[in-house]
Amino acid sequence: MPRGGFVLGEGDATPAGPAGRPARSVLLVGQAGAAPWPHFQRWLKRQPTDLEGPLDTWSREIIGGVAAEFGARAASPSDKPYLPFQQWAMRAEGLKPSPLGILMHPAYGLWHAYRGALLFDVEIEMQGPPEQIHLCDLCIGKPCLKSCPVGAYSEAGFAHQACLAHVRGPMGAPCRTGGCLDRNACPQGLAFKYPSQVQAFHMKSFGGF
Repeated sequence: MPRGGFVLGEGDATPAGPAGRPARSVLLVGQAGAAPWPHFQRWLKRQPTDLEGPLDTWSREIIGGVAAEFGARAASPSDKPYLPFQQWAMRAEGLKPSPLGILMHPAYGLWHAYRGALLFDVEIEMQGPPEQIHLCDLCIGKPCLKSCPVGAYSEAGFAHQACLAHVRGPMGAPCRTGGCLDRNACPQGLAFKYPSQVQAFHMKSFGGF
């Protein structure tokens, strides 16, 4: 689904557009909730079992097809050198990060993602985002910082190694099968919450098990 966009200007990172010149407009593409999951699963059944990065590969295939149809260049968050997708998303939709680093959406909560972008050689006028209420500013209890058994998320940032060790360890089964406990503790956007099998897929990718 389109996730907003804008015209690139001076001072912006300007990756190459479809003609090789600096792109002039960017349109983000992503998801809300797990709506793409059944389509991805049908595609995945036709792929080799050892396919690396299947979700990225599928996203590139889908977004690349749209790019070819509309004369754009497709870009992915995992492309190197990395593009500033989070900064683009904040600008396109007027969002701010949650304490977990995931952008908080007023409707979707933490249950959304950006899977790619369409880069255009021409300036495309797009409506700017409305002023958004940052739900994290209204949250007093901050349950997202209190549910992890090893305190992986805190005001100091993300303790990557502590999280990884716990997820891979004998006490990490709830995280492996049901997803990040801190993320699941957030009360926002529950109608878009990823099912446990989707969260388990992402956690397996994160943990490498």
